[in-house]
Amino acid sequence: MIYLDHNATTPVDERVLQVMLPFFSRFYANPSSLYKLARLSRSAIDTAREQVAQLVNARPEQVIFTSGGTEANNLALKACLPKAKAITSAFEHPSVLQSLHNPELAVITKQGYIDPQSIIQFAQQFDLASFMLVNNETGVIQDIPSLSAIMKQQGTIVHTDAVQAAGKIPVDFQAMGVDLMSLSSHKMYGPKGCGALIASPEHINNPLLTGGGQEAGLRAGTENVPAIVGFGKAAELAHAELEQRHQHCLKLRTRLENQLHKIPGVTVFALDSERVANTVQFGVQNCVGEMLLMQLDKRGIAVSSGSACATSNWSASHVLNSMGIEEDLARSAIRVSLGQGNTEQEIDCFVQELMQIL
Repeated sequence: MIYLDHNATTPVDERVLQVMLPFFSRFYANPSSLYKLARLSRSAIDTAREQVAQLVNARPEQVIFTSGGTEANNLALKACLPKAKAITSAFEHPSVLQSLHNPELAVITKQGYIDPQSIIQFAQQFDLASFMLVNNETGVIQDIPSLSAIMKQQGTIVHTDAVQAAGKIPVDFQAMGVDLMSLSSHKMYGPKGCGALIASPEHINNPLLTGGGQEAGLRAGTENVPAIVGFGKAAELAHAELEQRHQHCLKLRTRLENQLHKIPGVTVFALDSERVANTVQFGVQNCVGEMLLMQLDKRGIAVSSGSACATSNWSASHVLNSMGIEEDLARSAIRVSLGQGNTEQEIDCFVQELMQIL
């Protein structure tokens, strides 16, 4: 199989797996207990907290471990200011859109950017704002520091979903000027079932999970020690190898886009926008994305469609709809998201198979 869906999930790095394994068997104690075996688990969590904090330039005490990016988004938006007057964008992850109470939606440009003018006129009206750092479909990078500065002038609390950004581009929690940031382990070659909310404790007024003192009382429940340890190692590796990973994916993306440009009817979305190096979303005139996805799957190639299936009807991507992309073209969308294991030969094979299908 040729795997080209790394924005959905990444394989666990072998180096990550190796540091996790002892915590399934040898170091199995509950980290909240007091004896030595338990203290070893607690120490491992503390190390992971430092590793995640270093990746995004935060303080270790600001790292709250969760079950993933979805829980981190829910914790940020529901536990901070429940039912606050909020603003976000139409292309956010559903865990953001469904966690806010009747939010105002900022305008999205055809290039995939949040229009800052559309939030300036409303800035003074909101208690809470949530803007995605990197879009999971188009890969477009938002200017979060500028958007945050607009909202901060009015005292708004600002959250950013950085799940698709961390490990792909430099992410600086302090420099962005945000109050809350969501992360996920399995987007950076770590295990599934682990994420983090970066936040100062004073912003979490109503924790979602209560009944224990874990995570400074902000997220109750016995910690998933192996996953947290794996997340920490994945963050450490992402920090150390950031530029190397970027250059590898950029080389592959350039090769892919050069070949896609030669295929009649292909449109690469947000082509001229600033994007993470691993993501290409494109549409093909007179095609349906799910059909292309299934045909490619039969040929051993895994990609995602920009569309979602609702009951028996295909619906266009809400991301592309927010950008004003024409409906039929939006329904034809395919997303290729590259990773460290991909090769130039796989890119060539993908394009050849796509051309045969078309």
